Amino acid sequence: MILVYAHSGLRYLVLLFGVLTVGYALYGAVTRREYDNRMRVIAGLFAMSMHTTVLVGFALLFTGRFFPALMGHIMMMIFAAVAGQIVPSVMRRRPMEERTWLPHAVGALLALALVIGGIMSIGRPIIGSVYS
Repeated sequence: MILVYAHSGLRYLVLLFGVLTVGYALYGAVTRREYDNRMRVIAGLFAMSMHTTVLVGFALLFTGRFFPALMGHIMMMIFAAVAGQIVPSVMRRRPMEERTWLPHAVGALLALALVIGGIMSIGRPIIGSVYS
């Protein structure tokens, strides 16, 4: 039962870090600030929170809590984790002067849309009780 609460509660960290990633990337793009290391850290926290949630979700599968609607949920969450990881991985390999803000905003928005769709695919509220 602890895994259920952990997996369900981690969605709030994912949503928080996702909104922070989008917000900070848009702020940097609008103000035309120089790309900074803080963007890398925030985007990394977003990706890490999604990976942790996916890992706990897979652990839940081994407890026998499977039902057919989970297939859509699982696929959307895997795609969300990939979408949230691509931009930080690409930006890390670029020289600092070639890094830009908008790919972070687009990648995080795509990942958040997939997360929201995945949560809704199993009939859970986006914001609500932890076990909802």
